[in-house]
Amino acid sequence: MSERARTAIVWFRQDLRLADNPALQAALATGAPLVPLYVDSREEEGAWAPGGASRWWLHQSLAALGTELARRGSRLVIRRGPALAELQALCQEAGADAVYWNRRYEPALRERDAHIKETLRAQGLVAESRNGALLVEPWQVATQGGGPYRVYTPFRRRVLALPAPPAPLAAPAALPAPAAWPHSLPLTGLGLLPANGWYASLAAAWQPGEAAAARQLAWFVESGSARYADCRDFPDAAGTSRLSPHLHHGEISARQVWHALMHAAARAGMSPAAASGGKFLAELLWREFSYHLLHHFPRTPTEPLQESHARLPWRDAPRELAAWQRGRTGVPLVDAGMRELWSTGWMHNRVRMAVASFLVKNLRLPWLAGARWFWDTLVDADLASNTQGWQWVAGCGADAAPYYRVFNPVVQGERYDPQGNYLRRWLPELARLDQRQIHAPWLAGDAQLAAAGVQLGREYPRPIVDLRASRAAALAAWQALRG
Repeated sequence: MSERARTAIVWFRQDLRLADNPALQAALATGAPLVPLYVDSREEEGAWAPGGASRWWLHQSLAALGTELARRGSRLVIRRGPALAELQALCQEAGADAVYWNRRYEPALRERDAHIKETLRAQGLVAESRNGALLVEPWQVATQGGGPYRVYTPFRRRVLALPAPPAPLAAPAALPAPAAWPHSLPLTGLGLLPANGWYASLAAAWQPGEAAAARQLAWFVESGSARYADCRDFPDAAGTSRLSPHLHHGEISARQVWHALMHAAARAGMSPAAASGGKFLAELLWREFSYHLLHHFPRTPTEPLQESHARLPWRDAPRELAAWQRGRTGVPLVDAGMRELWSTGWMHNRVRMAVASFLVKNLRLPWLAGARWFWDTLVDADLASNTQGWQWVAGCGADAAPYYRVFNPVVQGERYDPQGNYLRRWLPELARLDQRQIHAPWLAGDAQLAAAGVQLGREYPRPIVDLRASRAAALAAWQALRG
């Protein structure tokens, strides 16, 4: 800016942190007093407004951000309503002539934000956005033909060939405050927490906020990343980073994760090239790929990328869908995963693939029904990653699993939960079955079931579908679609 702003607004969204926050740093560079702002305009997000689990996390994360701002002599101003109207009103109230924010990439919000920027600038205000979420912008990576990537591996190679992402920005020690603070709603006024208190189990499993995100990253870098490749597929092991909800809500940035892993690799004597080939960084780049797809193919949250799959004849079976949602399918790995999801707002990635495959292949229910359930129940519900994951399993997205890949939940359980400990944690009614019987209790003998206190159809349901027959029916449907 050529002149010092009177007051600058920092519009917080999915960047609920003070460290490595490019929009905050740009506002600080003006030398003006800052008004940190959060606007609850969820109606503008349409069908993909935050679900129940995400709203619980958002409430906690906003509270944590408010605490960190207060420690620096500032505060979080909270408003509710259309984003443009609230920004205009606050600019007038606070005498602000500059607004800074970090970009979002969801199709509806991308269009809205472009309109906000254009309108504010037409009114003589400074309106600038930054990249605070990704290692590389979706439009900065293209194939040799100039188009978007649809396959992950060449995308990954292209990103790794680019210069390393800039070093993360430090959190400011203090923030300049305005002479008078504008009106703010109380956080409880946003109504993010449901009245029935179902989220108590989420609070037992997670601690949202920037400080908690930093601790989780430090733990993973020091204790988990070295064994990630060996342990990440086993749901009973602490083998994953559990950073996904922190990344989604912007409590930590992808750049912070990238550089923390690179620094750890350097301390271990690993070259940057070797470190960039690690399994976890590959997952971080899969997240980048998901955003690349969402940007270039904005219809994919509701439509298959591979248009031919729109003709697939999905079944309409509400009772089976409800059984899947509540972990009552009679297939232990599926039920354990869905109960973990309901209780904690999270599910191990290996199990996510198995439960998704069961829904779209064995039950032949639409992938969008699964995506919407995950959207409401996951604390890390991210439109780019959720869409990409479901379309991958359904075989209708970019770089998708082939149509003939059907995850057998019994085999997956035996391979990745061989002792049955994960199943016993989430299915206590099966806890006394041994490791051979627990993955497929319908194959156990009557005496074995009785000895374990299990009566199928009472303590635990019988399978709602035959795995072998339903797999054959799914393959027939996919083959008919192809031919």
